[in-house]
Amino acid sequence: MSVFCKICNCKTKEIFSEKSKALYHKCLSCDFIFKDDDHLINAEEEMERYNQHKNSVDDLEYVAYFKDFINKAIIPYCPKAEKVLDFGSGPSPVLTTILERDYGFEKVDIYDLFYSPEKVYEGKKYDLIVSTEVVEHLKDPLKYFLKFKELLVDGGFLCIMTLFHPNDDDKFKSWWYINDESHISFYNNKSINKIAEKVGLKIVYSDNRRYLSLKR
Repeated sequence: MSVFCKICNCKTKEIFSEKSKALYHKCLSCDFIFKDDDHLINAEEEMERYNQHKNSVDDLEYVAYFKDFINKAIIPYCPKAEKVLDFGSGPSPVLTTILERDYGFEKVDIYDLFYSPEKVYEGKKYDLIVSTEVVEHLKDPLKYFLKFKELLVDGGFLCIMTLFHPNDDDKFKSWWYINDESHISFYNNKSINKIAEKVGLKIVYSDNRRYLSLKR
């Protein structure tokens, strides 16, 4: 049975990784790669995986990791924002703390499917939405990008961190990023461009590796 791309609805090819023991589908048009539905873990298993994360604002290396993202993907484009949403903030909202404490952003709203599930963003519009190490977990990413656009004011920014996949089947099969069973969606500039085109956002920055900034 044919499987079509979740982004552009074009044909895909199969990639099976012996390393992760999982089947993936790669779009022949936009390069988006997604894990086969039969190989997805359930919500309980995903929560267990997240609970293994022990990140803290006291971890200087982890803080530096976020500051590099902020300095490259956020500050040059949106140095000040009155209304900010950290979408997928995790068990410990380290990014939010850094934005407020070290960069002078006003109170940042946080949302996380597991740890802060109240949809505080409903009925609101944001100048800036940040989403770090989140979009690789989304089963239907296009739906979320449409939601991000809806939540942004005109001229607002969406800043994302996710590791771009190596656009090579053999390298993908052994790529360390697929070791995490909760990682199910993988992008590169081509697939992000297609998403931006479909939802009505404009890419203003990409480091071609991990950081993205999009503008409404």
